[in-house]
Amino acid sequence: MLEALQRTTFAYFAPDHDPEHGLIPDKTEPGSPASIAAIGMGLSAYAVAVERGFLTREVAVARTLRTLRFFHASPQGPEPDATGYHGFYFHFLDMKTGRRAWQCELSTIDTALLLAGILTVGLYFDGASPAEQEIRALADALYRRVDWVWALDGRSTLSHGWKPESGFLRSSWDSGYSEALILYILALGSPTFPIPLGGYRDWTRTFELVTAYGIEYLYAGPLFIHQFAHLWLDLRGLSDDRSREVGWDYFENSRRATLVHRQYGIENPGGFVGYSAYGWGLTASDGPGPAVRKIDGVRRKFHGYLARGAPFGPDDGTISPWAVVASVPFAPELVCEVVRHAIAALARRHLTGTGFDASYNVTFPDPPGGAAVWASAWKFGINEGPVVLMIDNHLDGLLWRLFRRSAVVVTGLRRAGFRGGWLSP
Repeated sequence: MLEALQRTTFAYFAPDHDPEHGLIPDKTEPGSPASIAAIGMGLSAYAVAVERGFLTREVAVARTLRTLRFFHASPQGPEPDATGYHGFYFHFLDMKTGRRAWQCELSTIDTALLLAGILTVGLYFDGASPAEQEIRALADALYRRVDWVWALDGRSTLSHGWKPESGFLRSSWDSGYSEALILYILALGSPTFPIPLGGYRDWTRTFELVTAYGIEYLYAGPLFIHQFAHLWLDLRGLSDDRSREVGWDYFENSRRATLVHRQYGIENPGGFVGYSAYGWGLTASDGPGPAVRKIDGVRRKFHGYLARGAPFGPDDGTISPWAVVASVPFAPELVCEVVRHAIAALARRHLTGTGFDASYNVTFPDPPGGAAVWASAWKFGINEGPVVLMIDNHLDGLLWRLFRRSAVVVTGLRRAGFRGGWLSP
């Protein structure tokens, strides 16, 4: 069942979206720019696809090489229409030109997700052919040129990003448990621009311990926060200072967060339609809003794209099936239960050519007063990627095995204070 869903979901990355640059669109909406995070996940998915027989090695090598050559040669500088600066890249890139789109920010976390994919292919394509040797050389060069120290902006913690028009963003990765774990490990492991350890420790001290439905865990509301770093990092049995304080590792923490989300669906404190043991999973997702509607006598506010979370919200009744599937390594028995139910009961509406809908909302009638359920019209690369990668981590662990072999990842983990598990001598 999971293998079939993985193959179906990989269909998002199967087309050759950009024969010139090797870019991958943010979503299926016509005219969508590329997302560098989706590209990082797509590169990783190519390695999985070769192992699973979805792509030939030759096709995957050719696509990977085209993408890495583009990023290596793309314009780096302070100009507002560059592709990147100081080794980082703009969050969204124009699919036709490969340059900055939408006046977006130079994103540190999205660059980290891109680099995770770049490191993946550098580790996976280990053959003696000139093409695979070039992939390894480019992957190493792209990682080495990222100036993590510059991204500190004189602080101890990494900035969220930078814009040519206004400089560094005010916010930094300095508070609350988040997906920035992968960002800090890559920054700490850099052989060229490693950041001091103090910022990582400052950040992890802010992780909030909460109890919900009798489950104690380090809190973050959206499920993607509990998943993204684990797409590549095998954190089972590894602990740093903060996780040793609470008594469990971050893999176990993600399992607990998954259990909280399921129980939230069962309890359904907001009284939304469709929540149950089979209807749960809140994360950053597309939504039916912005809109305000009175439904069954209750005035409800619905949002567009928003980082939804449980159990403390925000929540407007929008469920993201992909976020449940991406939790399969943490709670396989519960996730498979949901997938079986979804395939049996919702397949005709919510399982289409490239996997499950990105999100749906049973409470929100579409059109108003009608019986149809709202569902996102688009698929998103950063939704499809985690499904492909996390199913593989559960079934085979390819990405985890690759990153355990990476000297820079091992250095980053050790500098962050991780020990135990596979890091033990």
